[in-house]
Amino acid sequence: MIVAIDGPAGSGKSTVAEGVARRRGYQLVDTGAMYRAVAFEALRRDVDLEDGAAVAELARQLDFEFRFDGDDNVVFCNGVRLDEQIRRNEVSRAASIVSAHPSVRKVLVQTQRGVGENRSSVLEGRDIGTVVFPDADVKVFITATPEERARRRAAQLREQGEEVRFEEVLSEIEQRDRRDTERETAPLKKADDAVEIVTDDMTVQEVIGRVDELVEKSVEKSDSGE
Repeated sequence: MIVAIDGPAGSGKSTVAEGVARRRGYQLVDTGAMYRAVAFEALRRDVDLEDGAAVAELARQLDFEFRFDGDDNVVFCNGVRLDEQIRRNEVSRAASIVSAHPSVRKVLVQTQRGVGENRSSVLEGRDIGTVVFPDADVKVFITATPEERARRRAAQLREQGEEVRFEEVLSEIEQRDRRDTERETAPLKKADDAVEIVTDDMTVQEVIGRVDELVEKSVEKSDSGE
């Protein structure tokens, strides 16, 4: 069973994907964390973010594993646990740049397919239902207004101890939306057969419950042989 959850930055898809994976006992593949890990390594190794070939070669050198550790879904990159260091604003901006390179996306799409095909999985990102797993059993597109997404992101960063201004976070969200939707390779868009969920006036648990209902219907349909 493959559950594809797509959506723009700050839409809450990561939290929802984790909630659904925990309910179902599925593997959670955080594809955004994979791009963040590549960006983090590029920054750490002083690789030019604008050099797609160099970043793609770096991506080929990285092995990924996802494990639940208590309350956290943790990504391990070459055996090293990555947590808050890949959630910093600097890494977020770098991830948006490296993810726009077709060569980098080609490498990581193959990696994501390999990880996801091992067992029933929930994958979240921006092109899961359109590119990575176009035949996914369940496809969901989670979104919210830019203002709501910026509010959530600013609150998250403040909890992590960063001093941020709402206006700056909103500007970054809007710029990232433009990059993600206008890039030539695998742009962010809702798959034609995806269920769209607008989360502005919904709690996290309400969204998780809605997606879980869709998964349950798909499971029942599969079990009945339809």
